[in-house]
Amino acid sequence: MSDAEATKPFSIDSVPWEEWSEGERFGSRVRRIGRAGGASHVGVLVEELSPGKQSSPLHYHTAEEEQLMILAGEATLRLGDERYLMKAGDYVVFPAGQKLGHALVNESDETCRFLMIGERDPNDVCIYPDSNKIYSRQTGETYDKSAVRDYWDGEDTGG
Repeated sequence: MSDAEATKPFSIDSVPWEEWSEGERFGSRVRRIGRAGGASHVGVLVEELSPGKQSSPLHYHTAEEEQLMILAGEATLRLGDERYLMKAGDYVVFPAGQKLGHALVNESDETCRFLMIGERDPNDVCIYPDSNKIYSRQTGETYDKSAVRDYWDGEDTGG
């Protein structure tokens, strides 16, 4: 990499906030600091979750590891059927293939700021236990998990 292509240090304050929401339950604002720094294999976000909001639907990844660190405030981590109160300085890893859905819910009166780190594996498949869906990053399609079929269903296995 030449000096002209080299990435340079930057202040995360120079990265604009992006806000998103879906209905009343889901929404946050994010700074995509990994992308701003030129990352292509690892995603790094600074995210703020307002009181009463959930960060994402409960989910887990088959090929992608995620890591989360609370920077300020507190939020409740949903991890499978368990709930954990997380506060500034708390850290958790969601290994690829760990079949426990995870999501943050801000049940406090203050905004929670956290760092989210994740691989950007193009072959990842994401499972959503609450809504029984499967998302394929490779195809960009979401499927109904209840339509699970046997491997040989629909195949002509005759001679």
